[in-house]
Amino acid sequence: MRRREFMTLLSGAAMSSSVARAQQPGRQYRVAILATAGPQTLLDELGQAGFVEGHNLEIDSRAIGVAPASYAKVAVELTKALPDVLVVFGPDAARAAQNATQRVPIVALADDLLGSKLVASMPHPEGNTTGVAIFAFQLDVKRLELLHEALPGARRIALFADHEPIRNFEALESAAHAFGIEVVPFSARSETEAIRAIDAMKATPVDAVNVLASPILGGALRFLIRDRFALHALPAILQWPEEAEAGGLIAYGPRLSVVFRQCARQVAKLLRGARVVDVPVEQPTEFELIINLKSAKALGVQISPALLARANATIE
Repeated sequence: MRRREFMTLLSGAAMSSSVARAQQPGRQYRVAILATAGPQTLLDELGQAGFVEGHNLEIDSRAIGVAPASYAKVAVELTKALPDVLVVFGPDAARAAQNATQRVPIVALADDLLGSKLVASMPHPEGNTTGVAIFAFQLDVKRLELLHEALPGARRIALFADHEPIRNFEALESAAHAFGIEVVPFSARSETEAIRAIDAMKATPVDAVNVLASPILGGALRFLIRDRFALHALPAILQWPEEAEAGGLIAYGPRLSVVFRQCARQVAKLLRGARVVDVPVEQPTEFELIINLKSAKALGVQISPALLARANATIE
């Protein structure tokens, strides 16, 4: 995704005088972003908070869309420019940022910041990292349960991850055993690998796919993955509710736009001078089940009335 496609921000004229007074007059702030795709909602929320690109904010976007293999090198380059805050998405990006700097505050959107030892405490994160933890590993198991309920006849389910071995494979395998189904791992970290993996799922074959939480698979690759599943008529459950609204079959989790807003509010606090230790790690509080009935019809999938009744929304 090119920068110009998501860098549309609120103009300086849209700032209210009350928001403007929260900033230091005349100061220019700098935020660097290390992510696989551009977080438009985060940038919009910063604009709402009074940090507007072209007015008092500079966005260092050169690391948006870089390959994960380049994280370590790029993180060093970003920190050399001494941004006020470094925003990163995913545990690999967070680890690269921490290795690159102990001084620049880091806001990370990742699976489990505490369990991954990216922070020592959630209420009072030490060091230079805070962020939003999205319950990813627990939700991966919940999505397997929902996929089994949606497709009770599916006997072989692909687990699509960005790493092998899959970090929470034992929990997923245990859940699958309880459901009487088999799970088969696949992984990808690039467009080429994603195409190859999905083609292999079709050839294996599998009956459905659980796309595990991933800043890569749920980031820049999510459009390619959704289209490839449609091409092969593979039913799948996805990470972000927005993905089902855009044409995926089923999705369950927090809204991507909401967690981006949470990150943005943390960034705004740090830009205003808060210490990292005083900016607690946050977690999403709402999870949505979205079912796309139009996609279900195209796939020949009949969703049970019981599951439809539990959905937050259905797309006709």
